[in-house]
Amino acid sequence: MNFVEVIARKRDGFELTPDEVQAFVRGASNGHIPDEQLAAMLMAICIRGASAREIQDLVEAMRDSGACWRLGESVPEAVDKHSTGGVGDSVSLVFAPLVAACGVPVVMMAGAGLGHTQGTLDKLSAVHGFRVCVSRSEALDRLSRCGVGIAAQSDEVAPADRRLYLLRDVTGTVPSLPLIVASIMSKKLAVGARRLVLDVKCGSGAFCRTPEAARELAEALVGVGHRAGVSVHSLITDMTQPLGDRLGCASEVRAALEVLGGRGDGRLRGLTVELAVEALVLAGRDRGVARAELERRLADGSALARWAEVVRAHGGDPDESRLARPSRTVPVPAHRGGFVAAVDGEGLGWIAVSLGAGRRRQGDRIDLAAGLRVHARVGDPIEPGQPLVTLEVGDRTVEVGPLASRAAAAFRIEDEAPPKTPMILARLGGAD
Repeated sequence: MNFVEVIARKRDGFELTPDEVQAFVRGASNGHIPDEQLAAMLMAICIRGASAREIQDLVEAMRDSGACWRLGESVPEAVDKHSTGGVGDSVSLVFAPLVAACGVPVVMMAGAGLGHTQGTLDKLSAVHGFRVCVSRSEALDRLSRCGVGIAAQSDEVAPADRRLYLLRDVTGTVPSLPLIVASIMSKKLAVGARRLVLDVKCGSGAFCRTPEAARELAEALVGVGHRAGVSVHSLITDMTQPLGDRLGCASEVRAALEVLGGRGDGRLRGLTVELAVEALVLAGRDRGVARAELERRLADGSALARWAEVVRAHGGDPDESRLARPSRTVPVPAHRGGFVAAVDGEGLGWIAVSLGAGRRRQGDRIDLAAGLRVHARVGDPIEPGQPLVTLEVGDRTVEVGPLASRAAAAFRIEDEAPPKTPMILARLGGAD
């Protein structure tokens, strides 16, 4: 097959055949197709889009480019969870031990962050000694010991995705719905859980800026899962401001521990419980009974106790005192009174990156102590001089003044309170 002709067919708007999709993915995984041709195909898909059949073929070919763990065969009751990413999104750290404490095993393939958000792997690296699973046997061992297996993508899982993702990052083809769906779902299907909960973010701090774009992505993800025999529930959730009140690796672990201990930020707790309800419903629980059980596990200490079990099973130390702490903190006050009308979540995310809490490029070192704490949310009344955020400075030398000015500018304060925006904008895939 002449792959240049395949590129030209997609460039001209034709639907690729299953064999052509297989050739594309196989060439990406074995190195037989050079980067310039892979990049050309990625751009053609980004511009021309892809049919539902092409997306399904692409997902399954990428899944089959490496090892398939098929964890659902050994642990059929296990549930997976994925978020499309957002600022202050510490849900996974709470979701996994909370759902496991209710008797439903959780397996997740977590990723590192890039851009204005921190990935779950980065946050877990703040937990002393924590080692994620890199093989099927390790994942099964963790599931048997604590009910949770948190994995990182290795060279053996969906290798085509690893090469294509790096090319997407440098060719301007990241915001392509077919390629996003293929990247997410190929890894989910390779892990092989039979139940999946999705959190598709919508708003200024997310990839999908509008409810329409978020619904399109959620429907595509749910459709791929259903066609592959996976039961999928998806929530479309608000990301017009940070979800939780912490940004930064160690800081977000502390935020998760507070929620697991029955306290914590109300928005983070509320969304985590909603997603956990969907996990238990997928496991056959009544929705009302599931919600009551989750609240009970948060109140009676069993969710927090399960976190400690999860950390120990993954080789880590759950002692909170070992988490990195900032060397200094800098409160950022409001310059006027009124009501918070809007918060630029993406802007705050980039400030956290500038403090050292994230990466601007692959290979950057994360400062585990760096980050910020959000004190004001949309709709809150504000007095002049009241702190909006607190910058948390780690061991990196930074110019705090300009960052504080940017942080203050991330909050729009007006004389009247804005209308309330619901946390959950829509439910798909049976999540009614």
